Amino acid sequence: MSTTSLSPKSQTLAVFESIRGEILDAHMEPGSRLHVASLVDRYGVSQSAVREALSRLVADGLAIALDQKGFRVAPVSIADLHDLTESRIEMECVSLRRSIERGDAAWEARVLAAYHELSRSTPVAVAELQGAMLPWAVLHRRFHNALVSAAGSDWLERFREIMFDQSERYRMLSVSHPVGPRDVNAEHRALMDAALERNVDKVNELVAAHFRETANVVTAAMEQRAKDAK
Repeated sequence: MSTTSLSPKSQTLAVFESIRGEILDAHMEPGSRLHVASLVDRYGVSQSAVREALSRLVADGLAIALDQKGFRVAPVSIADLHDLTESRIEMECVSLRRSIERGDAAWEARVLAAYHELSRSTPVAVAELQGAMLPWAVLHRRFHNALVSAAGSDWLERFREIMFDQSERYRMLSVSHPVGPRDVNAEHRALMDAALERNVDKVNELVAAHFRETANVVTAAMEQRAKDAK
């Protein structure tokens, strides 16, 4: 990545986005060191640009700062996954309620279009996603974002995105260890139908079950990953 022609602010953003992408798609392992000097050489930017980018990653929970010892990719754990999942459910339910109450015809069209695009890319067997997880993840995020796109709160959107990123990171860490059959398309269809029916209680029940099932699948994959590493 060439950043020499960018402004200092743009250099920081470019480094942030690049490292963030590598953490989210599991190319940078949890707990691995983020050497400032190496990143300066790699991206051809100033040390201050790298440090600012890493500080932003710390704020988003994707990296941790070590006292006088630099930075590391944030660790993962099953306990953290389930804490994240329950917190995400609470925030998603608030966002969905607001979106359903405020959504107009344009919101309905966004939800329908996002579901249609996602469903066409979702195989019957989840294991088949292993080679196409990154492009599918873009459509998956777009669908869930469409459901809450009428919520009308910048703060909710900001914190949702942070938790969504963390959830996607766990998903990518486990993608090489698919566990059991799952009809993901049916889960998304049920979410869409309940939202368009303006059934807040049902859609919140469904999204909680959807997120918890993902957490259970990822937990099993993480446990298998740990066994394979022994």
